[in-house]
Amino acid sequence: MLTLRKLTLEDAGALLCIYSPASTRFLGRGPMDDAEARRVAGEAAVSSIRFPSTVSTLGLDLDGDLIGIVKLHLDRPVATLSYILRADSWGKGHATEAVRRMTVLGFGHLRLPEIHARHHPENVASGRVLLKAGFAPTGEHAGFTTYTIRPPVPPVDLASAGDGGLGFCAVLRAHSFDTPQEPTAR
Repeated sequence: MLTLRKLTLEDAGALLCIYSPASTRFLGRGPMDDAEARRVAGEAAVSSIRFPSTVSTLGLDLDGDLIGIVKLHLDRPVATLSYILRADSWGKGHATEAVRRMTVLGFGHLRLPEIHARHHPENVASGRVLLKAGFAPTGEHAGFTTYTIRPPVPPVDLASAGDGGLGFCAVLRAHSFDTPQEPTAR
């Protein structure tokens, strides 16, 4: 079972496997070394204590095995989501599930108006993850394909609208959307 959890200092070894040469290929950085893995694990552990945090970092835990990281960056002009998985965990839906769960956190608990993400154009699998998680492509920036997701609009329950929604529906039926109409005096 896939769960999102806080990182601990003990996760430094798993971070080395996650931030491998294969996984960092499209990130514009190399793999992690021991010192960076310890620093990242320590910073993530400390940031989970502070709330609100500028970067929410959660581990993707599959039955006790840390297979990836998902981050929600609140330290930027617009909230940004990023993720990375260990290479042997690719193609199994884990990234999509983690991204979906992180957007629920962002829109529900944090009440964000939108979340951005990006991926290297050659990393088409990452683009599929974002599309399956509900992100919409918005273009390119700095050599990366960019995406945005906004919270879903709750459905309107016309039956509970006082008049059973009949007044609202009558207004819609009375108004022609095909041709402009002159305003009427009241």
